[in-house]
Amino acid sequence: MENPVIILGAQSLGINALDAFTSNDVVVYCLLDDDAKLQNTELNDVPVMGNTEDKQLLQLLGKKCEVFVATEDTASRRSLTSMLHDEYQAVPVNAIHARASVSAHAWLGHGNLISAGAVVASNSKLGNGCLVGPNAVIDVKAELADYVQVGAGAIVNAGAVVAEQAFIGPGAIIVAGVKIGAKARVGAGSVVVADVPANQTVFGNPAAKI
Repeated sequence: MENPVIILGAQSLGINALDAFTSNDVVVYCLLDDDAKLQNTELNDVPVMGNTEDKQLLQLLGKKCEVFVATEDTASRRSLTSMLHDEYQAVPVNAIHARASVSAHAWLGHGNLISAGAVVASNSKLGNGCLVGPNAVIDVKAELADYVQVGAGAIVNAGAVVAEQAFIGPGAIIVAGVKIGAKARVGAGSVVVADVPANQTVFGNPAAKI
């Protein structure tokens, strides 16, 4: 990546994104965050310069800077991504840690975070704005729709399909071929052996509705 990156969000997700970019020697120009307490501070020697809608800084997007959206709330990330597209014709780049393994035959959309130790296998597919935690595995032909979050150490096995905005907790296992509905939530450490409907929360081994 030739251009430096501006990261929108300077909290936990922003820290992970910063680590991913710096692991690849990508220059991060600054971070922006709406928390006034974080503004005019530094995060790992990178300045937090203003809020996430700072027009003076966002005007750098395009020829001079790339952007990554790292706000904690999914609705906020979606809103900021839409704003960047509509007002600045900017599309968030992917943040892929140098110690992650992403197959050349995987398909990735835009604005995804692939953390250290994560594996994205051949012929898998990620939409836009997905968060794949440290040491998580997205197996062969598995699919994540937009804004799916997969926690640290979770495994989405071969051919499993996870719909938009679903949450897979740390250490959870989604058995091969299972379908997880939109905005469904899978508790940490759960083993999901059957399809989960949209908006449902499941937990346990085998996972059951709670």
